[in-house]
Amino acid sequence: MLTRPLDWRIDGRDWPHREASRFVTAAGLRWHVQEMGSGPVALLVHGTAASTHSWSGLAPRLAECLRVVAMDLPGHGFTASPAPHRFRPVGMARALDGLLGVLGVRPSLVIGHSAGAAILARMCLDGRVAPRVLVSLNGAFLPFRGIASPVFSPLAKLLARGELVATLIARQAARPGAVERLIRGTGSRLDAPGIERYRRLVCTPRHVAGTLRMAANWDLAWLRRELPQLPTELVLVVGRNDRSVVPAEAYRVRRELVPEARLIELPGVGHLAHEECPEVTAGLILGIARGAGVLVP
Repeated sequence: MLTRPLDWRIDGRDWPHREASRFVTAAGLRWHVQEMGSGPVALLVHGTAASTHSWSGLAPRLAECLRVVAMDLPGHGFTASPAPHRFRPVGMARALDGLLGVLGVRPSLVIGHSAGAAILARMCLDGRVAPRVLVSLNGAFLPFRGIASPVFSPLAKLLARGELVATLIARQAARPGAVERLIRGTGSRLDAPGIERYRRLVCTPRHVAGTLRMAANWDLAWLRRELPQLPTELVLVVGRNDRSVVPAEAYRVRRELVPEARLIELPGVGHLAHEECPEVTAGLILGIARGAGVLVP
């Protein structure tokens, strides 16, 4: 278990696409940012518990036609942690807006995985970004449902209060096979390097604490009310084997909230579909970009 925060000089030595990395101060935080390619800007926002490593296979393929901008979200990876209240979706959206202002970029295409898709939806609804299309990769758009829903948020807030809980979780993650079981539980299968990067993250208490705080503040009731007013095209890409955000949720979003949304299923992959088959996902996204006029056909 790594008891200290991730240190770029040590832990970043073999980080995917290190040559594309830099650190930027914006919205009161020090961000780890990766940029590559040229052309229209594609903004990539990862989900809870991940980092820029999640895009390691996808980003260079997109960068053949686009300028790709990705970052570690606040409290994740190598980006600093904000105050607890800033882990709410609106707080994440404001912080990310501040980063884009410092970078001086206006994305034509935004791509979000899981919770990252909800953050991007919030930014679109608030007018912080105005892309031609939002691509959701197994997007988490709906509030937690089921018998545990009344206690989920209070429990997450309780767990997020202390560093001890994050340390205990990181210690459990360091046990042999723990990360492999975690990944399998999402319905995905990753290669050894992919698993090792998640191991490095979830064995770090500060990263775990950021994940817990994000979960504790993840109220999406507003999204159900406002998503029908989304001002940009929405494409829902769904891994058919996803066990974290089951495919039925995407169908429900299209049926009840955004009837005009496109829905595309990817067979044989789970929640981390873009990591399992980056070449297929990249081809799909580039096709969407051409169809939306982001790229010239």
